[in-house]
Amino acid sequence: MKESIKKKITYRAFVFDDESVIREMIWSLLDARSYEVFTFPHPGLCPQFEMNACPCVLNNPCTDIILSDLNMPVSKGLDFIKAQIKKGCQCKNIAIMSGYWTEDEMSKAKSIGCKIFIKPFKIKVLIQWLDEVEARIEPNRKLSNWWKEDYKKEE
Repeated sequence: MKESIKKKITYRAFVFDDESVIREMIWSLLDARSYEVFTFPHPGLCPQFEMNACPCVLNNPCTDIILSDLNMPVSKGLDFIKAQIKKGCQCKNIAIMSGYWTEDEMSKAKSIGCKIFIKPFKIKVLIQWLDEVEARIEPNRKLSNWWKEDYKKEE
């Protein structure tokens, strides 16, 4: 009798936080869950910050998850997310975290579909959200290779 071999899904996440301890803690959690993780202390260091269009316009999402702090240098997390959506980003799993939310910021984040995390939050709350997100991700989806030379040829 042959056993069916289930292919393990690798997820991709972008993490933005100017606090290195938080960035590293989230990286560790995602890495342990077999994520390909790209971390940045602020959106200005992400190559997509300067792109005119998100690589998602190729019908291949650039990432499965975007998890961003709200208040960072160069660009607020919410402003970066709104700009990415305007550029055509198709990532459906976006969360913003902060310990200093205004009602207006929280309302804007919710209106564009962001999950809200209020710092400090328990890691189990993040794990629960990741479980929900992973259950929704199409296992056969393709992700764009926005950082590789191949992507530049596809433009």
